[in-house]
This record gives sequence, C-alpha cells and structure tokens, in this order.
Amino acid sequence: MPSEASHYDTIIIGGGVIGLYTAFHLSARMDPRKVLVVDRTFPSGGASGRNGGGVRQQWESKATIRLAKESVQTYSRFGRDFGFNPWFRQGGYLFLAFREEERKTLQKMERGVREEGLPIRWLDPAAVHALVEELEVPGILGGTYLPTDGVIHPFPVIWGLISELKRRGVELRYRTEVSGVETVSGGVRGVRVQGELLRADRVVNAAGGWSQQINSLAGLPSFTKPTLHEILATEPVKPFLKPMVVTLGRGTYFSQTMRGEIVGGLTMDHSRSQRQGLYSSGEFLVEMARELARLMPRVADVRILRCWSGYYDDSPDGLPLLGEDPRLKGFYQANGFGGHGFMLAPSSTARLAKILLGERTDLDPHWISPDRFTGQIPGRPVEGLSLG
Repeated sequence: MPSEASHYDTIIIGGGVIGLYTAFHLSARMDPRKVLVVDRTFPSGGASGRNGGGVRQQWESKATIRLAKESVQTYSRFGRDFGFNPWFRQGGYLFLAFREEERKTLQKMERGVREEGLPIRWLDPAAVHALVEELEVPGILGGTYLPTDGVIHPFPVIWGLISELKRRGVELRYRTEVSGVETVSGGVRGVRVQGELLRADRVVNAAGGWSQQINSLAGLPSFTKPTLHEILATEPVKPFLKPMVVTLGRGTYFSQTMRGEIVGGLTMDHSRSQRQGLYSSGEFLVEMARELARLMPRVADVRILRCWSGYYDDSPDGLPLLGEDPRLKGFYQANGFGGHGFMLAPSSTARLAKILLGERTDLDPHWISPDRFTGQIPGRPVEGLSLG
C-alpha cells in the first residue's frame, strides 16, 4: 500500500516554466500539498534556461495573440507579484519582410494584431531604418513593429515561481527522473520515480523537448517532436539596438541585452547530424555570424563569447497541446509550444489549470486539444509565425 505522502491529486512532469506555472495556477485553487512537480534535471536545465527571452504578441492566430497579450501583462507586474525582477524590457519586436510573400504575411498579421487592440505599426523601409539605423541591408520591403513586445531574463521568473510554490507548500522534486507512467484500465494510476510509485489520478506531461520520451513511457506515440536550435551571445558593445529583430526567411532573431551583448539565433537543419543531445556546431557559428554581418555590418568585427543550444518542442500546426489526451484518461499534454513556451506560459497554463479542474475555458478545443490530431477537423487553424 502506498503511503499517504506518496498519493497526489496531480503530478506534473517537467519543472520548467510551463510545469511551474501550471502548479502555480492549480495551487491557488486546491490543496497545494496535493500537487507535485518532478524534473529529471535542475531548475532551468531545459528550454526555460536556454532561450533568448523574447516575449511577443505578433501572431497570426487570434487565440495566440490574446494569450501573448495576457502574458505580457503578467510579466510586466512579475517583479511586484513574486519579488524577483525579471528585467522585462519592452523595446518591441521588429519583423522584417524581404520578399513580397513575406510582406503580405506580415501585413495580414498586422491587421489581426491591431484588431486585438495592440499598437502595432507597418513601417516602410525608411521608417525601418529610422528605428534601427544599423540595419544597412538592401532589399527590405518593410516590417511590423509592436513596441509593447519585449525581452525578459528567464532565470528570475523560474526563481520567483519556485519560491512562491515552496511558500504555498507545493512539493518540487528536481534531479528526479520519471522511469514509468503507471496505467490501469485505460487510465493513469501514477508515475514511477527511482523505484517508488507515486500515485495520482492526473499526470501532466510538461516536459518540453523531452515530452516525446514521457509519452513513450505512457505507451503513446507523440504528436510533437524535439528540434535542436542554437543561440549565441557576443561581447558587450555600446547599446544601440532597441527592438528584437526577426526575419521570416531564415527565422533569424537577435536583440541586445542591457549589458550590450547581441543575443540571437537562426533556423538550422540538424536532421542529418550524427551528434546526439544538446550541442553547439561550427556550422551555426558561421551562418549566424554571416547573417548578423549581412544585416548589420557594424557588428561584423564583434567577437562571439559563447553559444549554446536547446530544444524547441514542435507541433504539426505550430500551436501548443493543452488538455487531456483522448488515448489515456487522466494523462494531460502541456507541450508543443515550439520555441515559445516562455512567451505563452502564464496565460496558457491558467487555461490548463481550469481544464484539469474540469472547467471550460475561453479557448476553442480545436485550437488547443490534443485530440485535434486524432481526426480530421475542417478549418483547423495553423500558426504560420511559429519562429523567432
């Protein structure tokens, strides 16, 4: 017989920003001692400690725009609410179009974002140059700029959430690997960690780039897949860059920190690589250096100090999975955010907590539910701006 201490209401697998924010919202509405967060590594050991910190509201899907808008509001007051300053700097996001197809995509997106009440603007090439004088690349057709987008320092967010969850009495087990998801009669029974069975009627897969492995432990094929992305930081230079800059073609993105480092990345194809795990490649360093020098010649001689990598957890339609998996009762998916888990964490997990408690949300199930991949749904939305 398992002891009372090993029986929980909800076990969340994954102690990154999605798992922690899910526990935060749940613990406000139920006994916090019945919520467990378990993670195989240390706090910020996954994507939550490996991202560029971008938080934007420029999306194609209205639901994504609304979630992102709510997340920006949450992060704007995070320091006051949690006592940890995440240095959320709202210098905006500048999306650049170099081809006619990209211009049409951005202008369509601009209309949708403006309809949600956000102060987005379309900039012609002269206005783009006026905003970022250092962009000297020819061929820019224009871009969208939303000044309330920004960049956040991810570590204080994790520290603040952990501190608050501990204060509430939520149990957090880091460096604890899940070795099995126990099921019985088509439903979840609990998880097994280090030979111990932890009982729970609800298990949440918030493992990000490792969610595929957790699904496998539950005997389920994954709808998502991990994709390696690399990022670098340069030596500090005198601050000159206000917005995060993004290009659609290569998925290039870069911003400047308050210390002056240029931090950014671009999309690379690692599918044929023989290397395993998280790694940094010389190919990325060459490509990213060329791209930065092409877009901003003034940084061509700036030295690269460090680089690292992390996993995007990509879904087929660029939208996250939030809700109970129809193939296993009590097993909930909270993954598939691509590289945007930090952007959408506060608002999306608030909806997930409602779902876990059996309540309806304001989100269309066709947009978030994992069962959208088990059948044909006419007109199911796709997020085309799931990059950068």
